[in-house]
Amino acid sequence: MATIFSRIVAGEIPCYKVAEDERFFAFLDINPLAKGHTLVIPKQEVDYLFDLSDADLAAMQVFAKHIALAIGKAFPCRKVGQAVLGLEVPHAHIHLVPMQSEKDMLFSNPKLKLTDQEFQAVAAAIRAEL
Repeated sequence: MATIFSRIVAGEIPCYKVAEDERFFAFLDINPLAKGHTLVIPKQEVDYLFDLSDADLAAMQVFAKHIALAIGKAFPCRKVGQAVLGLEVPHAHIHLVPMQSEKDMLFSNPKLKLTDQEFQAVAAAIRAEL
């Protein structure tokens, strides 16, 4: 059975897409810690990030770097933090979160509640910086 992320990539479940190439896909986290919180996933269905081949893991990090730089331009911050948790969805993914302090990366923090229009504007702002 396909993961929710594979179904998003296949277009079966809507998302706020930021970018994609032949191997990777980036979209907004639906429960963001901050405006700009983006998930980067491999299109290949792999549960654990470190089960990716070395080449795919390296390529995914380079893809994530480009997204992170765009997030930082679209949502000025001290840095864009990266987190890999991977317990809630059995599909490897990287969280990219604009942050002013390390506390902004606490996943126990309250999540933002954004409207459809706000999500669309956030995704468009990041895409414009790619």
